[in-house]
Amino acid sequence: MKIIDPHVHMLNRTTDEYSLMAETGYVAVVEPAFWPGTDRMYAESHLDYFNHLTTFEPQRAAKRGIRHYCVLAVNPKECENVDLAGRVLDQIDPYLDRPTVLGIGEIGLNKNTENEIQMFRRQLEMAARRQLLCLIHTPHAAEKKHGTEIIAGVIADLNPPRDLCVVDHCTRETIQMAQETRCWTGLTVYPGKLSPEEAAGIIRDFGPERMLLNSSADWENSDPLAVLVTVGVMRQMGLPETVIERVIWHNPRTFLGQSPKFEV
Repeated sequence: MKIIDPHVHMLNRTTDEYSLMAETGYVAVVEPAFWPGTDRMYAESHLDYFNHLTTFEPQRAAKRGIRHYCVLAVNPKECENVDLAGRVLDQIDPYLDRPTVLGIGEIGLNKNTENEIQMFRRQLEMAARRQLLCLIHTPHAAEKKHGTEIIAGVIADLNPPRDLCVVDHCTRETIQMAQETRCWTGLTVYPGKLSPEEAAGIIRDFGPERMLLNSSADWENSDPLAVLVTVGVMRQMGLPETVIERVIWHNPRTFLGQSPKFEV
């Protein structure tokens, strides 16, 4: 069994966890740009972070037999400062050209503010213009439904290539809305998002078509092996092995493989 985690923040995980992932079937991961816990104060802080994700982290993963890719952006949690976010985006192009960068992400909304929407539109336009993969973050529980509605409206307005976009962190309440955008959809097994049982139930009830499964593991309580744990739950539910293999291997390989940089 081979696994690709298309959304995990490995910068915040240990080398031992890389080794454990490799031992249990993980062959590739994608790391979206993330919020460090406090807002960055300078554009250069973002650029240093991009440099780390595109130099040291792929090397650290490769030593354990895992391919590390990333998508870069100004995360929604840091988009309220439009001036700072804009300065970062003015300088992002050389980083997007690096060999392990597959696209732009994670972008989207956090609290559904006008500033967040403005920066979401700008970054989605960047991804569409460059024909890059795009990972879209939907807000946390209290803001998720309304935020997903706003995101769906922006997608309809800007009309990016749907095959290149994934609407992530879907729940049972928002999965159908996300599917109606005609983008890929992402299920995140993470405390406060989905339990393994909830994610498996959505796959069972809505099917595996254009669906990705990820852990979004970071510096909070989370599990970089969450996709593997969910495999066990899907088996307990009696989902066919073909469905399981599709959401943990074939689907992410197909989605990510649209980038000529992606190899597994």
